[in-house]
Amino acid sequence: MEKIVAQGILYDFYGELLTAHQRRIYEDAVYHDLSLSEIAEENGISRQGVHDLLKRCDKILTDYEDKLHLVEKFIHIKQKAKEIETLSMCRDTADTQALQRIGRLAEEILEEL
Repeated sequence: MEKIVAQGILYDFYGELLTAHQRRIYEDAVYHDLSLSEIAEENGISRQGVHDLLKRCDKILTDYEDKLHLVEKFIHIKQKAKEIETLSMCRDTADTQALQRIGRLAEEILEEL
């Protein structure tokens, strides 16, 4: 399950960089959960061809992430935003330490953007 989630996230960020054919096959496998046989039959190619294309797409998407780190940055920013949300819900919002931490997190988010 974790692999499918990772594939979905990478596709969300970099899927538009694949060809239309690659996107269609990849979406059928990852989002529509079709089998290799179903995808092969629907697209008039062999099961092995589908398997190879999926492997190639996984490598392409992973290579983009290795170079651009957009998913990594997104996850870091999301974690910081959640922490800001938690700190802002403190009963005593006048707490100086909480406010200072919120300020630092906001600065870090802005630097990452």
